[in-house]
Amino acid sequence: MIGLLQRVSAARVEVEGAVVGAIGPGLLVLLGVERGDGAREADRLLERLLRYRVFADAEGRMNRSLRDCGGGLLLVPQFTLAADTQKGLRPSFTPAALPAEGERWFGYLVEQARSQYAPVATGRFGAHMQVSLTNDGPVTFWLRVAPGAII
Repeated sequence: MIGLLQRVSAARVEVEGAVVGAIGPGLLVLLGVERGDGAREADRLLERLLRYRVFADAEGRMNRSLRDCGGGLLLVPQFTLAADTQKGLRPSFTPAALPAEGERWFGYLVEQARSQYAPVATGRFGAHMQVSLTNDGPVTFWLRVAPGAII
């Protein structure tokens, strides 16, 4: 499972002109689900998202996590993160989970996030979304928990 996290001052997701998810300061996370991902990968990625130190402490160093700061968490499904871009000029989506599996594991991660943290907002799986954000820094990290890598 892949998470592209961005530290933001604010972010929101619109579907057909209506805001479906929005946060103030916190993390916007674009999520890609790969074939073979499951609960273990989602749980590990969520743990990392909530504890990853990307917010400044009193000395201006990235030593504080989302849990430490209490900011918002906006989770947005984005299957294109799982694309294979190694060859040619067109991405292959073979590594991405099939839509039903992607939706299942995205939903699972959202459910787990909401049970462990607040506030959590989301985009809409399978929808054409407009994502707006103000990246704070800019700070962007790519986190991946490879399918089957957790023992």
